[in-house]
Amino acid sequence: MTVRRDFQEPARCRPELVIGREELFADAREHLASGGSVLLHGPAGIGKSTILRALAEEYGATAHTVLRCSATESESHLPFLALADLLGLVLDDVSPRLPAAQRTALESALTGRGESSLQRDGLALRLAVLSALRALAVHGPVLVVADDLQWLDPASAELLGFAARRLEGTPVQMLCAVRTEGQESQEYDRQLRACPPGTHAVRLGPLSRIQVARLLDHRGHGGLSRSTVREIHRTSGGNPLFALELGRALAESPTPPRPGEPLPVPTSLRALVLSRLDMLSVEARRTLLVASAGARPTPALLHAAGRENAEAECAQAAELGLLATEPDAPAVRFAHPLISAALYAETPAHERRAAHAALSTAASDPIERARHLALATTGTDPEVAARLAEAAALARDRGAPSVAAQLGLLAARHTPADGVPGQEERRLAAAEDAITAGEVDLARDIAREVLTRATVPADRVRAWIIVIDTAGHTMAEVDAVFPQALADAGEDPRLLALVHYQLGWRALIVEGDFTEAREAAAHAAELAARGQDRRTELLALAFQAQTETLMGHPEAPRTIKRALKEPQDPRVACHHNGAGSARFRWLVMGDQLSEARATVTALLREVRRRGSVESEVHFLRGLAETELRAGHCGRALDLARDSLRLARDSGIGETASAMLTSLAEASGGDVDRALALAREAVEHAEEDGDQMYLSRALGALGYAQLVAGDPAGTVRSLRRVRSLELGLGITDPARGRWHGDLAEALVRIGEPAEAQDVIAVSREHALRLGRESVLAVLDRSEALVRAARGDLEAAVAQLTSAQDRLGKLGYGLEEARAAFALARLRGRRPGTPAGDEAVRMFRRCRALPWLRQVDEVLTTPEPEPAPAVPDAQDALEVLAAMERQVAALVMEGATNREIAARLFISVKTVEATLTRVYRKLGIRSRVDIVRLAAGRRAP
Repeated sequence: MTVRRDFQEPARCRPELVIGREELFADAREHLASGGSVLLHGPAGIGKSTILRALAEEYGATAHTVLRCSATESESHLPFLALADLLGLVLDDVSPRLPAAQRTALESALTGRGESSLQRDGLALRLAVLSALRALAVHGPVLVVADDLQWLDPASAELLGFAARRLEGTPVQMLCAVRTEGQESQEYDRQLRACPPGTHAVRLGPLSRIQVARLLDHRGHGGLSRSTVREIHRTSGGNPLFALELGRALAESPTPPRPGEPLPVPTSLRALVLSRLDMLSVEARRTLLVASAGARPTPALLHAAGRENAEAECAQAAELGLLATEPDAPAVRFAHPLISAALYAETPAHERRAAHAALSTAASDPIERARHLALATTGTDPEVAARLAEAAALARDRGAPSVAAQLGLLAARHTPADGVPGQEERRLAAAEDAITAGEVDLARDIAREVLTRATVPADRVRAWIIVIDTAGHTMAEVDAVFPQALADAGEDPRLLALVHYQLGWRALIVEGDFTEAREAAAHAAELAARGQDRRTELLALAFQAQTETLMGHPEAPRTIKRALKEPQDPRVACHHNGAGSARFRWLVMGDQLSEARATVTALLREVRRRGSVESEVHFLRGLAETELRAGHCGRALDLARDSLRLARDSGIGETASAMLTSLAEASGGDVDRALALAREAVEHAEEDGDQMYLSRALGALGYAQLVAGDPAGTVRSLRRVRSLELGLGITDPARGRWHGDLAEALVRIGEPAEAQDVIAVSREHALRLGRESVLAVLDRSEALVRAARGDLEAAVAQLTSAQDRLGKLGYGLEEARAAFALARLRGRRPGTPAGDEAVRMFRRCRALPWLRQVDEVLTTPEPEPAPAVPDAQDALEVLAAMERQVAALVMEGATNREIAARLFISVKTVEATLTRVYRKLGIRSRVDIVRLAAGRRAP
């Protein structure tokens, strides 16, 4: 393909514009920094010039001389042109330092005076270019930047390659870009040989769907729906130039493409990819049109559609590079998706309809037949609409809700104004399918369009509910919708049940009021039962059960049983807000990990079969959480990352998935990434006004800070969680399981009294609810409090008991943490039984961050024993005045906060001062200061 110059990326480029190429950019930058050369290569429009300019901008400032050339196809026949671009501005500087023969040959080639040529002055010219580069390098590093090497005139390419192969040991680097269609292409091999030895070749491949979305957003096309972005990614093949041109065309188009049709391809790209179409016969072009209209074209399908010579015509197209040649593949595949889209867009509408009409009888799949029939038909037609609605239902049953949404919109388009079901009803069904498929932008647009026309209360309320559903955790943004929905619902219990169900979610997410949420859910269930709407009744009961579970309400088990009673609705049974999900949450919080795993695995399997993206994201998180509780950190990390990828791709549940992935990263992956994800989740929850997930995100942040060795940060984060949950009315400590982490961090910063308070309050609720694993974790934390107060024997006994109970309950990671705490109390040197047991357990869990902690703690040499001192007061004499005051107050039992208040300093200053005290006295903690005081008081 030939990229016209007016469609190449703008000359201005900043490193932040290298979207989706961060790793490749860093790799190339590292090679340049080490003194090497870099060759960027890949197909047209893939972004080579963007990265080349960004790298040149960054490293051009460090080089003494930068030589540039950028060739074009139209000028590639002019000899020595690229060489003139490179050396023309420095010719006066280097000429005096060249031998006479070389100087004459080079000046003649660059200025056009004389008749210099490679045939006549070959050796002199080659040596002149090499000598010129070496002369420039005497004054400092030289960077040669050459774009579009494939268009270099042959003479310049030969001279530059000759010099490049002989520059070893000279501070001359090359940064080049060349167009290649494949990794093994002959063009790639030729260009690589023309670069200095050891040149690092970087191939640029297609962008992912998420990267294309980021690129479009950065270039001002962020208003496109996710379904449109997915289609842009498919049509462009991940090529950034093609994606940007498609996005620009869509943004400028007054009418969006019809459902089921390819994207409109701008004239710029049509000319780019269809230049070879004129070489096809008329019949071959018609065959390719049928192939472009089909979803999965095969020779058999083309024959059935009336293309009798399909094989020969496809072979002709393959010879021209329009079709991919895959002898073993039955499908007819275009060399690039854009060729198919451009061919379709270039064809007159009546010819496209004829192709679809042929395929409407040739296709074997009923869904495909219905789609082609719709695209072949103009105007309304009740029979066509009915067939499309049936196809949408079939796609829904097959687990293809995105296809169902497209077919539903086509059905609405072909439904007559007085049809039954009506146009709006079919549009709303399509919107609900779009939600299931994770295409919330499309669903919201459909619902708002319906609201501009609909007059039937049921249609209007249904549309309002879709608008609320698509808001997700940003429900505060649709507050104005609720009064309008209630007004449209009137006195109809079925419609009122829908609205009150959503009001329950609003109470939980926006207000953080569990009591109000529970009451709204119960009221919605009553209304739905009165209106004989079993689906809404089941959803409301499941929501009521979930709020009661999180509240520690005694009615939770009974409500779950009500939600699980027959008759069940299959759409609710596996829904992420259904009774199955509520039961799973109850099992996890009740320490029934094996049953919880089986339950959520079955739910995940079913929602994947149905194609429900939001439920899949939710249950991936649930399974990851279960594996994390069981101490399978590697498995949990893989599942959490899958959930986060899917959440970001669909725009659904990103905050929750970031929070859960942070927990998994801190347990079995990268702690820095865990901290970044937790802070991202906190920021999003605060922006959304989501109190429920804010507490969860802060809990994840506190845990990551604890693993990272920042107990003070843990205390700050988890104190906020404690305050939030108190305000929310959450009393079940199994909900967030942060209580033991807060107590442990408080002990580490010298606040055992507050730690004991946290433990006592949490234990009361855990005993009431029978949360055995929480009680064991609290005992582990309380053992640390005992140790801080000097009662080591009781601490060891309590830790041993906690470790044993956690092991029996199946909490592998928490068991390993108890073993680690025991190792720290019993002996710090590696090779001790306690230390070896902690290492073994963490390895079994694949808890890499915790293993690093064990390694740091158990291999750190014991501090040298402090010299014996006859009296504590004498020991304090080695301290500075402030240090003596702080140590004396510790001896009196004062907390860090009390010390800070009495001395009018910050808590942070107290912590820093104590660190210096420990170092000077040769001790490890404030416990040793207390012991020192006890020794002074002994008779």
